[in-house]
Amino acid sequence: MDINLARTFLTVSETGSFVDAARQMNLTQSTVSARIRGLEEQLGRPLFERSHMGADLTAAGEQFRKHALALVRVWQHAQLEVKLSSDHRDHLAVGAELSFWQDFLTNWLGWLRSEMPDIAVSATATGAPYLIQRLLEGTLDLAVMYQPTQPPGLVSEHLFDETFVLVTSTPPNRRRRNDDYVSTDWGGEFLRDHASAFPELPSGGLHLDIGANGVAYLLENEASCYCPRRLVKHHVARGRLRLAARSRKFVYPVFAVYPEARDVDAYEPILEGLRRLASKAG
Repeated sequence: MDINLARTFLTVSETGSFVDAARQMNLTQSTVSARIRGLEEQLGRPLFERSHMGADLTAAGEQFRKHALALVRVWQHAQLEVKLSSDHRDHLAVGAELSFWQDFLTNWLGWLRSEMPDIAVSATATGAPYLIQRLLEGTLDLAVMYQPTQPPGLVSEHLFDETFVLVTSTPPNRRRRNDDYVSTDWGGEFLRDHASAFPELPSGGLHLDIGANGVAYLLENEASCYCPRRLVKHHVARGRLRLAARSRKFVYPVFAVYPEARDVDAYEPILEGLRRLASKAG
């Protein structure tokens, strides 16, 4: 299928309008309409409900959207690998949930670039379902995440156990207040366990969808929040933060996920470096 058809479909679905899609893609509206009609003819189903208000996805359109996204990603991945092939012997696409890029995986990338400079690396930060999807479609070679699902064709290797601890920047001679508590999002499992453990905890008025921002906030403000121990241990050692006494801890296993069908000789040195750093991260 012409990749431009998939891109045009996605642009129309995002803008909800053939006119806006044409403007965004610098095309005429007739070209956009012709592309969508051609795509619908190939698939044998209408993809949009047209009206004077714009264009809404049909059930078939909703179903096709995930495949269109995969088609575009595969094409972009192929372009990147071909572009890099002249200067590098291989390309590694790695993804992880955002918190792992703070200290753990950035350290690993530094090691990888130092030890294997002939391997090009592309990195992405996103949620576990998207990482699994990309592993299955072949546009990701390795992912790091908490408690992954186990689809056929993928291997999950335990790296370390992540411990979430309650830390505070409130001076030890000052009592912590509930309204100084910062709610942080470290993923669905943590949010569920946190809500179950503290059903009566009042909202402090600040919620951070990106949990890793909690550390930066604490360093600039007197407050408390849950963070992975590996992200705060050096701040605790220096006295900039302190562990809240008698607070509950939450522990989650961390996994490296990669294809079952792989070049073992090529993967093993890369994984070995990841394992060595993981042994110091827990």
